[in-house]
Amino acid sequence: MGTYDEDDDARRRFDVADTAPLLLDTRGVVTSWTRDAERLLGYAATEAVGMDLAGLLAHGDARRVPDVLERCGRSGGWAGLLSARRRDGRPVPVMARITSTHEPGGRARWLVLLNEMADAHGWNMSRSVLEKMIGGSPIGIAMVNTDLRFVWSNAALARFGGGAPERRLGLRLADVQPGLDAQAIEAQMRRVLETGEPVIGYELVGRVRAAPHRETAHMLSFTRLDDDQGSAMGVYYTVVDMTERHRGRQRLALLDRAGRQIGRSLDIARTAQELADVAVPGFADFVTVDLLEPVLRGAEPAPAQAADGPDDFVTLRRAGRRTAGRTDDTWDASAAPEVVYRAGSPAVRCLLGGRPWRVERLDPLDAAAALEPFVGEWVAGLPAGSEPPSAMIVPVRARGATLGVTTFLRRHRHEPFDDDDLTLAEDLVSRAAVCLDNARRYTRERDAALVLQRNLLPRRLPEQDAVEVAACYRPADELTGLGGDWYDLIPLSGARVALVVGEVPGHGIDAAAAMGRVRTAVRTLAALDLPPEEILAHLDDLVTRMDDEEGTAQAEAESGPRTDGTRTVGSACMYVVYDPVDGRCSMSAAGHPAPAVVLPDGTVTFVELPPGAPLGAGGPPFESTEVILPEGSTLALHTDGLLARGERWALDTDRERLRQALEQQADTLDVRCRAVIDALVPARPYDDVALLMARTRRLPADRVADWELPADPAAVAEARKTASRRLAEWGLAELSFTTELVVSELVTNAIRYATGPIRLRLIRERALLCEVFDGGATAPHLRHPRATDEGGRGLLLVSQVTQRWGTRFLPEGKIIWAEQPFADSGG
Repeated sequence: MGTYDEDDDARRRFDVADTAPLLLDTRGVVTSWTRDAERLLGYAATEAVGMDLAGLLAHGDARRVPDVLERCGRSGGWAGLLSARRRDGRPVPVMARITSTHEPGGRARWLVLLNEMADAHGWNMSRSVLEKMIGGSPIGIAMVNTDLRFVWSNAALARFGGGAPERRLGLRLADVQPGLDAQAIEAQMRRVLETGEPVIGYELVGRVRAAPHRETAHMLSFTRLDDDQGSAMGVYYTVVDMTERHRGRQRLALLDRAGRQIGRSLDIARTAQELADVAVPGFADFVTVDLLEPVLRGAEPAPAQAADGPDDFVTLRRAGRRTAGRTDDTWDASAAPEVVYRAGSPAVRCLLGGRPWRVERLDPLDAAAALEPFVGEWVAGLPAGSEPPSAMIVPVRARGATLGVTTFLRRHRHEPFDDDDLTLAEDLVSRAAVCLDNARRYTRERDAALVLQRNLLPRRLPEQDAVEVAACYRPADELTGLGGDWYDLIPLSGARVALVVGEVPGHGIDAAAAMGRVRTAVRTLAALDLPPEEILAHLDDLVTRMDDEEGTAQAEAESGPRTDGTRTVGSACMYVVYDPVDGRCSMSAAGHPAPAVVLPDGTVTFVELPPGAPLGAGGPPFESTEVILPEGSTLALHTDGLLARGERWALDTDRERLRQALEQQADTLDVRCRAVIDALVPARPYDDVALLMARTRRLPADRVADWELPADPAAVAEARKTASRRLAEWGLAELSFTTELVVSELVTNAIRYATGPIRLRLIRERALLCEVFDGGATAPHLRHPRATDEGGRGLLLVSQVTQRWGTRFLPEGKIIWAEQPFADSGG
């Protein structure tokens, strides 16, 4: 009967009943019979030897013998289910395994191993059904022995590579699938052999022989096979191709990552870079994102013009780039350098036509013409003999407009981009395109809003000698950078200044627009040179009128219910007037916290000032307070957002926090102002914040001169002479003529039309100021006399020879003033 090798022995251990071996010659005639065969089929050796194999089988399987023998001769063996016929005619289901026992120098023979399957579950069904279930199953099925060598496999497993079932016999997984991680798989098999616990759903990703240029995924399940005594005979495992499902999961994971990582900000360049970062290295090895230049500015993308000539080109801006495996690929997306594409290149065609472009393998020699120079150099610089890269270019389109193009290159992986990859790239880019367009629209709106804000807030506080000032502004709306708080410094007559802080309800662009209206109103009212409480009273009337007009306009436009964003009612304002001649500081508040004062010794106090009602809210008349500030004192005017802490508000506690912040010393007032903001305002403020700090100065006594004048026309000449002498002492003799004319006209008017004491005052600041005080309460009017009139030209002459003039009322009278610029800045 010949000898059996170790694999034969291993295969016999998979019998579920005793094995009945017998030998056949090449014609299928029995040449050797065993007692086990006699026990199984009932034939004695004298009867069985010489019989055809077909004579031992039931009628249906007897007809299959020629085909089985032909397959044995072609493949070296055969295994399958047969229905044998006992001597008494009863059928016996058996598992038959036929292998060659050809020995050198001897005749070719076939060893047939028969295993009775009568007690196996399921063998009462049709044998052909069972064979179809195992042999024709789309699921790969195999059995290995305890040495992890193949002893059986079905035809489906061959689709994954590694050869036909008979070629696997006796081999290990690493022999038939060298591209897989055989060690990991065999580790799972050993675990099953040792524990007896099956492993279900083990996922393996790699490259198999059937698809060496493509990453595949398979689901494996392992089950231990035991004999009748419970000893392990080997492992039975199944293999299911999960490649499409795996790639689908990869696509979904990439899109999910894109959804989470692209568009986290409203910065155009950063969003473009996020697109490149998401695609590398999981999807591509090199990605660039090039956008039209207007897109980066937030403008509407202009339609790309066709470039037909050989020397024509289209210029884009590189907003994003990423290279796989390059730790030194530092990229400053904010720089956005120019990228030039030649006419007719794939990128230009995508830009003009709005359709993607793909090539499975890009010839490095054609890369410079197909792509822009930098990418072409990257392709040309690939190692010699390396696989040519695969390339795709996808237009960045959103809301019907093309914003730019995205280029994908792949070289580290063997498989080129296919149609599924192109579809995925289009989906990925389209998602990013919406984020890019949102960022573009936001950039446009924010730039417009910032222009509005810059024009509403003072770009630079005016120069003057009354105070040293510093200001900080921090909006609560981080996205737009807009808010309803403001600050201002307004020069007044007599070297005085008005310090203003205020706020309107709401945040964002609506609040900024409302703030602009209120701030303009304050500056207009400041020109009247009224006391602070009267300024706020007039402002209160204006705010009420503006609010009524806004409500009427919305009602007429039938634009729906009005929002609170444009409201001015409820605005707050602090108005302070400081006089550097005597240090007098008067102030009034409308719904606003009182200012803090840092005295020259560092002591922090708070002015006792009634807060007053918000503007437009109605209430008692506004009150004012007047204090004398030592030179070097610092006023801290702020909106209530400086001390806001959500819904909490405690005056004593918040004042203590402000006191501690103001007590901190700093080198300059600007640094001190920023330090107070940083100490009290969180990174994300609860409310808009404006802080205006002003350190007081005093005009030196030798730069102010005043005289009491009698109400006598003869005093006019003496006043002219006195003023002229003082100008000579100040080195301003060139202004003597015009000053004598101004003094003469103003003093003459006071003597002629007013009552009470008369005072003349000259102030040498950044300009020469001339003031005449009288006890009258009527304001002078500028007249335009006819040629025949003998008088009425006084104030007209004053307005012609001075830079500006005006009237300021006091409780005890009025002051008429005029201002002349120095002949040069050094005067």
